[in-house]
Amino acid sequence: MPPKKKVATTKKPKKAPAKKKAVVKKTGEKKSVAKSFDTLRGMKDILPKDQAYWLGTRQTAENISRAYGYGYIATPILENAKLFVRSIGKGTDVVDKEMYVFEDRDGTKVSMRPEATAAVARAYIGHGMQSRPQPVKTWYYGPMFRHDRPQAGRYRQFHQFGCEVIGERDPVIDAELIVVAYNFLRDLGIDAIVHINSIGTQEDRQQYIVELVGYLRSKRAYLCDECKKRMNKNPLRSLDCKEHGCQEVLEEAPQIIEWLSADSKDFFMKVLEYLDELHIPYVLQATLVRGLDYYTDTVFELYAEQGDAGTQSALGGGGRYDLLVEQLGGKEATPGSGFSIGIERVINTLKHKESSEDPAEETKKKQVAFFFAQLGDQARRRALRLIEELRRVGIFVGSNLSKGSLKGQLELANKMGATHTVILGQKEVQDGTVIVRDMDSGIQEIIDHKRLEKHLQKLLREV
Repeated sequence: MPPKKKVATTKKPKKAPAKKKAVVKKTGEKKSVAKSFDTLRGMKDILPKDQAYWLGTRQTAENISRAYGYGYIATPILENAKLFVRSIGKGTDVVDKEMYVFEDRDGTKVSMRPEATAAVARAYIGHGMQSRPQPVKTWYYGPMFRHDRPQAGRYRQFHQFGCEVIGERDPVIDAELIVVAYNFLRDLGIDAIVHINSIGTQEDRQQYIVELVGYLRSKRAYLCDECKKRMNKNPLRSLDCKEHGCQEVLEEAPQIIEWLSADSKDFFMKVLEYLDELHIPYVLQATLVRGLDYYTDTVFELYAEQGDAGTQSALGGGGRYDLLVEQLGGKEATPGSGFSIGIERVINTLKHKESSEDPAEETKKKQVAFFFAQLGDQARRRALRLIEELRRVGIFVGSNLSKGSLKGQLELANKMGATHTVILGQKEVQDGTVIVRDMDSGIQEIIDHKRLEKHLQKLLREV
């Protein structure tokens, strides 16, 4: 047999290993990996652990405003930027450095509100409130925005409670506003003191500014760079300066009260007389001018007393603005006065006050908090109904119905600060009872379902 011919076969070449793509690292560029996002600088989240402070301040603001006859008003967060430029004034830090301004799609310059007084005045004009019985008294509570340098108690998004009275010029209105602000802080447990001054009319200020600029020029070498700029641009702002060297210079500066007209002096003295009558503690502060251009006559700020203060920053302030409504397009001069209080600063003060209290006093003031624990499917269904019944009558009960073990639920009750835990197991469902456990002493009571509401109300009254 002839030999078999060899058939040439072509072997498939082995695939070369795939070349790894070169990872090019650009200078300053981070590796492309999933990352979490942080809040923007100067912004903060409000977490559930702080809800008692936020709900408490909001409720206190509403209660005291209604007690003094103020109606709630809410204005938009976004406003035409010209509103604040015209009202607050060019040359102020707020307008020149701190406003969040952007151009809308139609070309309008829009600002996130840095304060609320100008917006309330705009609403007063735009909704024809001058035709209502005067004065118009309003209150507000909401977020404001300033691109400020973040520091203790100062944020770029912050909240304010404020009151405005528009349509009447009377010293008693200024005094009432100070009382409302003072009592708001007092009702929250903060002892405050009022710093107060008068900056008179525009004419009074122009005469005073001539004298002030002359004095500041003679002390120019001792002023900070910012005050040197302010001296020609907006000299009254120098009175706000916190630099130590400037503070020393200002101690010898001429005082604006010496330049007040007879009418402004008389108005201011009556405000002080009303405060004396109402026993509101105050100090005269000759350098107090506030940072917004629309103020006239009375200006004031509120500070926590030394024992309550975690910081020496003002908790709030305000004053009279008799020309603002007309500046914003009102048909005639319409007087106004108001204040605002920084809620973040108030809450920081409350936290500082609590941290410095005697632990025994803190325990005594501890609020009752109830937690509902359940064991088993039947108990879970019954617990749902009982919790809902309690909430309908204003007794708020914490729970986590997805947890099964009693130990885990009691640990959660402790973490939530509950003073009493209502325990419902299968036996209690059959008996129509619950166990109420004192979380401090461990003492337990068996309570009939029908008596549970009254029993918890009794515990609330005993605190």
